[in-house]
Amino acid sequence: MDETPQTDPSIDERTSLSEIALLFLRLGTTAFGGPAAHIAMMEEEVVRRRKWLSHERFLDLLGATNLIPGPNSTELAIHIGYERGGWPGLIVAGVCFIVPAVIIVLGFAWAYVTYGQLPMAGSVLYAVKPVVVAVVVMALWQLGKTALKGKLVAAVGAAVLVLSFVGLNEILLLFLAGLVTAVAARISAREIKATASAILPVFFAQAAAAAPVPATLTGIFLTFLKIGSVLFGSGYVLLAFLRADLVERYAWITNQQLIDAVAVGQLTPGPVFTTATFIGYIVAGFPGAMAATAGIFLPAFIFVAMSGWLIPKLRSSSTMGAFLDGINVASLALMAYVTILLGRESFTDIISSAIFAASIILLAWPKINSAWLILAALVLGLLISA
Repeated sequence: MDETPQTDPSIDERTSLSEIALLFLRLGTTAFGGPAAHIAMMEEEVVRRRKWLSHERFLDLLGATNLIPGPNSTELAIHIGYERGGWPGLIVAGVCFIVPAVIIVLGFAWAYVTYGQLPMAGSVLYAVKPVVVAVVVMALWQLGKTALKGKLVAAVGAAVLVLSFVGLNEILLLFLAGLVTAVAARISAREIKATASAILPVFFAQAAAAAPVPATLTGIFLTFLKIGSVLFGSGYVLLAFLRADLVERYAWITNQQLIDAVAVGQLTPGPVFTTATFIGYIVAGFPGAMAATAGIFLPAFIFVAMSGWLIPKLRSSSTMGAFLDGINVASLALMAYVTILLGRESFTDIISSAIFAASIILLAWPKINSAWLILAALVLGLLISA
């Protein structure tokens, strides 16, 4: 009788826009640590606490998010908003997740331009990073129990993790992972062609080069629109794109300003892509900040709206579902890769290692909300810097 037997009935109910707004405003204010940590916090809030989505559905949305360019955690928030509130929910979730971070970054940008430095950033990051790693590790554990559907899928995930260290492109790894699991499920040649035609144009779009543009508001908007339209991966990938365009090609900012901008993006809560807000402010003040912010985030809303058809299409058949299973496990492998990189930077001494261990314990039992742990680490970092 029920056409959606895979989930709890409560998952199919719509959520009020006010509930969606409050959740993503809070996440946008407290979600420190980059996309992997944001995804972990969303999984905790949406799947485990509120039960708005099943683990499988959450992984499906995460897999679809990784198939399109742009800020992953923001796009996942937009997907969740659409799942729970339709088109209004799509807008509300995305805007509420982005705006708090933009406001905070604007404050940092003003202080940076006024005083020429970012005081206390090192001490705060020292305390926050181990907690962020712990949050992501716990999310990987929870999602991995759902994503690892057999030895083949586990092997594909392990291969993606290894190939990530070799430096293979993220979207290529995702596509290959899905293809391997789909072929193993005897996917037809027609379905392979259809899937490739939907995904590969986005992959090859990364090779499109843009001509240099002046640092006008239109130029700033178009530059960040291009980056938001073709960038796959984490904040580490964002750094490479920003350096190529803004430092080397256009000379809008210096290397040191870029490093400071990325540090602010990691230090502040919400999307790491608010690095664009900081850079826009440096280049052209408040109007430049708004132009850069609009440019880098606009594609996320468009791509999510356009890709909504992809998930039900993949899950409608067992073979296409197998393709998505490969995408899901590859997404987790890429999260694990970013987590390992972050861990290398985070565990610098016995104190940072102890913060990580204590965070793991508190997240596992008594299951303290990760936002409180990150805020506690933020306070600790400020005390250390005092």
